[in-house]
Parts: sequence; structure tokens; C-alpha cells
Amino acid sequence: MTEAHDPRFARSHNQALLELDRRHLIHPVTSFRGHERHGARILESGEGMWLTDIDGRRVIDAFAGLWCVNVGYGQESIVEVAAEQMRRLPYATGYFHFGSEPAIRLAHELTQLAPEGLGHVFFTLGGSDAVDSAVRYIVHYFNAIGKPEKKQFIALDWGYHGSSSTGAGLTALANFHRGFDLPRPWQHHIASPYPYRHPEGHDDAAVIASSVAALKAKVEEIGADKVAAFCCEPIQGSGGVIVPPKGWLKALRTACDELGILMLVDEVITGFGRTGPMFACEAEGVTPDFMTLAKGLTSGYAPMGAVMMANHVYDAIADAAPEALPIGHGFTYSGHPVSAAIALEVLRLYQEGGLLSNGERVGIRFAQHLERLRAHPLVGDTRGRGLLGAIELVSNKGTKAGFSADLDVGGRLSALTWEKGVIVRCFGNAVIGFAPALCCNDSEMDMIFERVEGALDALLEMPDIRSALRS
Repeated sequence: MTEAHDPRFARSHNQALLELDRRHLIHPVTSFRGHERHGARILESGEGMWLTDIDGRRVIDAFAGLWCVNVGYGQESIVEVAAEQMRRLPYATGYFHFGSEPAIRLAHELTQLAPEGLGHVFFTLGGSDAVDSAVRYIVHYFNAIGKPEKKQFIALDWGYHGSSSTGAGLTALANFHRGFDLPRPWQHHIASPYPYRHPEGHDDAAVIASSVAALKAKVEEIGADKVAAFCCEPIQGSGGVIVPPKGWLKALRTACDELGILMLVDEVITGFGRTGPMFACEAEGVTPDFMTLAKGLTSGYAPMGAVMMANHVYDAIADAAPEALPIGHGFTYSGHPVSAAIALEVLRLYQEGGLLSNGERVGIRFAQHLERLRAHPLVGDTRGRGLLGAIELVSNKGTKAGFSADLDVGGRLSALTWEKGVIVRCFGNAVIGFAPALCCNDSEMDMIFERVEGALDALLEMPDIRSALRS
């Protein structure tokens, strides 16, 4: 037996990795000391819907990594185009009028797929810097058209727009503000279109009307001459997969036009078939002034994001300054040729490879499972669109009361679902988030919900959880 195949060597190697992780690697959105105690679940390989950790444990990933591996793991055609591009041209700057074929072709492809009027693309490394870039361009736009006082931004409670110094303030989640002196004075928020928690319940018209009224009231409070833009996700992801009624996005687009403010739609999570169509904006015929993309753009196989800019904004910025004067915004890796080549292949898989149509088909089964789980004693609400959804747990179905933070329902669910062999997103407010890859088949979808239901049953058997239900 070679050393590499000796189980004792493997255990020693794995323990060494865990210890190195504890000592040196800062993980995103974690308690530093909490992670040291918990330790990492170190992943080793993936295939389709499945992940295998360093101990050989195989689990089904119902969250697509972090809402991003839309095509599933192990797509060899993506590996091949990445390797070929690396051999031919591993890097090309976009500065000084240089470019590369993959970036140029990808920009063209995106403008053909995006809502009409979004004719220009700026490439970033991910979603956070896409939001930052959009904010910078919005500021520049209003300076360019002679309205420099329009600098205030409005976003939604429970919204997520990245964790950079700018985007984290538009984000409206406490963890991203605490200790970081956020939000900034120019960043404002209005109530989320949260049907389950709305005062008038699942009344679609009332939810839409209240959001429109809240935006108009906030603009009036700040001053219409000072507000630059309204930022929103078509479905709020990290806030707990909050699904507004159909027609909500269109109504807010109309309100932005009436108020004379720009609309930034953050499709970092919802883009590329996640909600059914290529982009969630398509479902309501909405063309925003800016649209941010990432995640499913490369399906997580390489870092990349994008800002789609409306033609009228581009023209205003372009025409406002002398031709020799650069617009001072850029990144070293903007339009990276390897990432762009990967994105082109991912777009091919969505369309020619049939993944978009498969996602729409299996999304019906996904919705059926969500609806079935409404009957579980712990479940207050289920919601979703396409292959994006959530289950919200409550201690009382009638009052919609949640659980005490001391019970750490999210933490328990994370452990239980892992034990059952499924990866989902377990939010601290007792919401389970789902974002399975578009390659998911019917039997895998059934398995996801069988395992999640097993975790819910195990949670229900815990004495303090049962006691909370009775209280």
C-alpha cells in the first residue's frame, strides 16, 4: 500500500489541512472564533449535482455552490475551452485600447440576450464590484448631464448587493453593516415586498402598491432632485429568497420613470435561467437602466461579473467629455479572456445544451415539492420561482411567530441537512434556501426534498423545538 492510499496517512493529511485552515484562512461571512471551533468542510471534487469532501462523503448540492454553479459540476467542455484559452492567450488587458476575442464576443452575446436597450457591457470580477461599478457610473452620469446634486440611492430592506465598501451599504442585512460603519448617509432603504410578512398578507396588488408608495414617499422625503437611483433584486436572495408578486418589478420600473430616477436591477443571483428565463427582467418585460450580473455568467467556474448599461446612459457619459479624456474606472482583470471563454461556453450549454429548458421543466417538480412541504408542522411558508426557492420555519403557523435566536435553528438545520447528505442554505432566521443546478433531474430533485424533510423531522424531534411549538 502506498503512503497516499494509507487511511492513516489520509486522516493525518486531512487533519493537517483543517488545522492550516483554522490558523490562516479567513472565510467569508463567518465568526472568526466560531469558525476556528467549527472547522471547515473541505470539498475535494464535484460531478453534476454531487460534491465529495476529503473524507469521501458524497452529498447532493441543492444550492449550486453559492447560487452560481448553474450548469452543475464537472462539465468537461468548460474545462477544455478554459485550457485552450490559457494556452493561446492567458491574459489580455482591456486598457490602452487592447482587447481579446472572447471578451468582445461575450459582450456582443450578452447584449443580444439582455432586455432591449442594454447595449453596452463593462466586465468585472464578480457581483460586488459590478454593483460598485454601476454606482460609480450612475454618479458619473448625473454629473455628465448637469445634475450633480443627484447622489442619493434607495434600496430594499432584506436586499443584498454585495459586501464591498459601497455595495454592503446598499445591502440591508445587519451582518454586513455591523462594525463597518454602514450604511452611508446617501444610502436609504424602503420596506421589502415580503408577501408572507406583509400586513395585508398574500394580496399581490397590496404588496405592489405599498412598494410603489414607499418608494415615492422616500423620494419625496429625500428630495426628487437629490435621488439618483433605486436598486433592487427581482427576487431577494440572501435576505431569505423573498419572492415579490408578478408585476412588482414592472410597477417599480414605471415608478422610477415617473420619479426621474434610474433603476439598477441586480440579477447576480436571478440571471441565467435561475428563475426560468435567461433573466428575471424578461418575465415582466422590464429594461432597467443598469443590470448587474455574475454567478451564473461563468457558472462559478471562474470569477467574472458584468454591468449592462442602457444606451441612453452610455451616450450621455460618452458625449459629456472631450474624446481624449478617459473615463477613470477599470480593473486589471476586466474582460479576462479565460473567464470570457468560459462564459461563452456556459451560455452555449444553457441554450444549445438544453439546460435552460431542463431547468424550466424540473422547476415544475421543484414547485410541487415546495407546496407539499407547507403541511409540515414546522413550515409557515414556502415560496419560489424557477429553481430558486425557500422554506420558512415558524413556531406558530397562525401568528407566523419565528423562533428565539437562542435556539439557533439555522445552525441546527445546517448540521442536520449535512448529516442527511444535502447542501442547502440555512439562514439565521430559520429559512432554508434552495438553488439547485439547472442540470438537476427528477430523481435528484425528489432526493433533495426527501433529505430536507428528514432534517425537518429530526429538528421537530428535539425537545426544545417541540416546546417552542407549544408555547
